[in-house]
Amino acid sequence: MKYNSTINKRCRKVNLDLNQFLTSNIQEEQLTKLLAIPNTSVHSFVAEAIKLCKPASVFVCTDSKEDIAYIRQKALDLGEESHLGIEGHTIHYDGPFDQARDKPNTRFLSDVDLGEKISWTEREAGKEEIINFLKNSMAGKEMIVRFFSLGPVGSNFSLLCLQITDSFYVAHSEDLLYRTAYHSFEKITEESSFFRFLHSAGEVEKNVTKNIPNRRIYIDLTDEIVYSVNNQYAGNSVGLKKLAFRLAIQKALPEGWLAEHMFLMAIHGPNKRKTYFSGAFPSACGKTSTAMLTGQTIVGDDLVYLKKKDNQVYSVNVESGIFGIIRDVNAEDDPVIWDTLNEPNEVIFSNVLVSDSKPYWLGDGREPPAQGKTFIGDWTEDTVDANNNPVPHAHKNARYTVSLYSLSNKDPEIDNKDGVLVRGIFFGGRDSDTSVPVVESFSWSHGVAIGASLESETTAATLGAEGVRTFNPMSILDFLSVPIGKYLEAYFEFENGLPAPPKIFGTNYFLKNKEGKYITGMQDKLIWVLWSELRVHGEVDAIETPIGFIPHYDDLKRLFKEKLNLDYTQEQYLEQFSVRVPQLLAKIERIEAIYSKEKSVPEQFLKELTMQKERLTQALASYGENISPLAF
Repeated sequence: MKYNSTINKRCRKVNLDLNQFLTSNIQEEQLTKLLAIPNTSVHSFVAEAIKLCKPASVFVCTDSKEDIAYIRQKALDLGEESHLGIEGHTIHYDGPFDQARDKPNTRFLSDVDLGEKISWTEREAGKEEIINFLKNSMAGKEMIVRFFSLGPVGSNFSLLCLQITDSFYVAHSEDLLYRTAYHSFEKITEESSFFRFLHSAGEVEKNVTKNIPNRRIYIDLTDEIVYSVNNQYAGNSVGLKKLAFRLAIQKALPEGWLAEHMFLMAIHGPNKRKTYFSGAFPSACGKTSTAMLTGQTIVGDDLVYLKKKDNQVYSVNVESGIFGIIRDVNAEDDPVIWDTLNEPNEVIFSNVLVSDSKPYWLGDGREPPAQGKTFIGDWTEDTVDANNNPVPHAHKNARYTVSLYSLSNKDPEIDNKDGVLVRGIFFGGRDSDTSVPVVESFSWSHGVAIGASLESETTAATLGAEGVRTFNPMSILDFLSVPIGKYLEAYFEFENGLPAPPKIFGTNYFLKNKEGKYITGMQDKLIWVLWSELRVHGEVDAIETPIGFIPHYDDLKRLFKEKLNLDYTQEQYLEQFSVRVPQLLAKIERIEAIYSKEKSVPEQFLKELTMQKERLTQALASYGENISPLAF
């Protein structure tokens, strides 16, 4: 076979054996696109993937509209996705046993001990195991080679990524979630670094992964490669999401920046002022709904990079789309997302009920049809599981995938290569009986302690039991690629050189009364974030309590009336913002017990815990167990 001069010129720059292998296994048009990238590591990674996975063909996707359209059409042609009634909408099913992040089988490959709280395995043994599962995994299928940027293309914040997969659903999802960067790869040199990802859905039956017991997601920290096999659920298969995030955390710490599991949004204050906040919340704890609050604008809902510049903190959104939990998204509580999910644009629904080409999900405010197709296959309202329990019409962790550019509330700075100035940070989880709805930390150090002490009740977003109180510092524990102590030390050091670091706030939307009913409304979070924005600018006073600064009743009453047209009573205020001393002291004991098993925990953090305990103990002696905010 004769190739053009461009190919021959590129081929002279690579190893002869590699050249011969690529020309024998990739068609001319695709090889031309691959060799336009002047980096032998790119060529080698593709070649090794071909040798290992044995695909029937290879497709190299550039940034062109034609290539991207090919990806989407193939997902439909192969049945990995199907058309829905609204133009641009498709449905994808992962199967009944591939519905969430697989924490037990997601591990780091490491040559060093990462600590008790981090899931890791010895590097060589783990790599051998997953390589065996990947052998011949693409037989009869087409391999897809993709190029993306984590962050705005051309930004100093951003990281380049090479993704290989055999799932057109995965490749299509990435087009909605990330910025394509083939042209950026055309400009790299032999010395350029980038993250690499190799994924295969493995053997499939009716487009559903078959060998679930052999599902593995391994992150090689030494070579910065993610291997993922025998899965389709995006949290396990889309390498650029939480898997790349793990690599970014390891990269960030020695370079003096932070890779965080946070949204990035603009809170709109008085006189058309915009103030940017980031915020860390575990899955299903209100993270996306906060970033999508009415009247505010979104930069991103999940992952950010934070860097210091000119003695201030700036941030970019790593992603350009949302892979969001769709449960409880409804017209009243989530109008922007609801409109996006019901208008012609590009949306992938996953693991919801489809009847008459319409998607239905849990908590959507509609009466579900009596039958349809869902993640288990055909479904009726009488369907039960093996234990004779009713099967819901959609999975609790069903998702939607959509580009941020489809949203009416996207912030104009979404692609700002220089990032946006971050003035505040939120830390919040699912807490039914301990923390107040919003509290401002005394200092950066105290705020870090709030984030490092974060607890949350488990949800359907991860496999396992629900409703269990779990420890999740900064909402990042599942993704930490370094020991917790080292990660916290980097947080404390990040304050160095910042005359006025971002203010840190703790939030909790899930307080319940004795009857088990929530005592805050779905839209109340708007008031908590607006109050926080005013605090950043020093425009409202606050009450100093043992746990930090909390709002005055009159300020909240005014905001509730102005922004939600609701009458906020003093009874509500007292119930929500009373300091629950026994529960708070019990929490500190739990946190101390957890960190006592970790190595190299910063003394600064332990000191903050001690001071918090002393303040609460003194308050208990003075005021009793359940202290009204009016007592301070």
